[in-house]
Amino acid sequence: MDVYERIKRLFGWGKPAAPVAHAEASEAAADKPASASPGPERRGKARTNARPGTRMLVIDDSATIVALLSRMLRQNDYHVLEASDAEQGLEIARNQSPELVFLDIVLPGMDGFAALRQLRRDPQTRDIPVIMISGNEQATEQFYVHRIGADDFMKKPFSRAEVFARIERLLDANRVPKRLPTASRVAAGTGDDPETA
Repeated sequence: MDVYERIKRLFGWGKPAAPVAHAEASEAAADKPASASPGPERRGKARTNARPGTRMLVIDDSATIVALLSRMLRQNDYHVLEASDAEQGLEIARNQSPELVFLDIVLPGMDGFAALRQLRRDPQTRDIPVIMISGNEQATEQFYVHRIGADDFMKKPFSRAEVFARIERLLDANRVPKRLPTASRVAAGTGDDPETA
C-alpha cells in the first residue's frame, strides 16, 4: 500500500482498499466524517469552527503536509494560502493578511523560529495567531525551550480532530482566530514575547 493510500485512510478520505490493523482501523474511523445514516455524534460536544472564508496560511516545505492540511481546511470553507519556505510565507503574511498561520519549524533557509520572530516584530503581522508544527523530535524540544510567542504547537503526524481543536482554542466570540493572552500562552508553554527573545 502506498503512502498516499495510508494518508487517505488516516484522514478518512474514501474507504480503505484493504482490511487494516485494528488500531489503524479505529484511528481512521475516529477521523471519518459522520455518515448520512443516523447515529450518535462521534464528538462529545459540537465543535466550533472559524467563520467561513477565514484566511489561513500554511508554511511547510513538505508538499504532502501542505496538501493534507490545506484540504482539511478547505473542506471547512476556509481560504487557504500556501508557502513552501519561510521567506515566501512572510511575504504572503505581509501582503495578504492571513488570520491564522500554521508554521513548520524545520524549513529550508530561514527556520520557523526565525520566521516567527519576524512575524512578531512586524506591526502588520504581530497579532496573527501562529500554530507551530513539526515532526522533528529535536525541533519539538527546542520549541518548548524557546517559547517565542507562538500560540500553539502541533506535532506531526496530526489528526483532523487535533487540527480543528487547535483552531477552536484560538477563536473569539465572533469565531475569529485571535492570539491568546500572554498568561494563557505561558500556561500552554508557548508564551514568551518574542521581542525579548
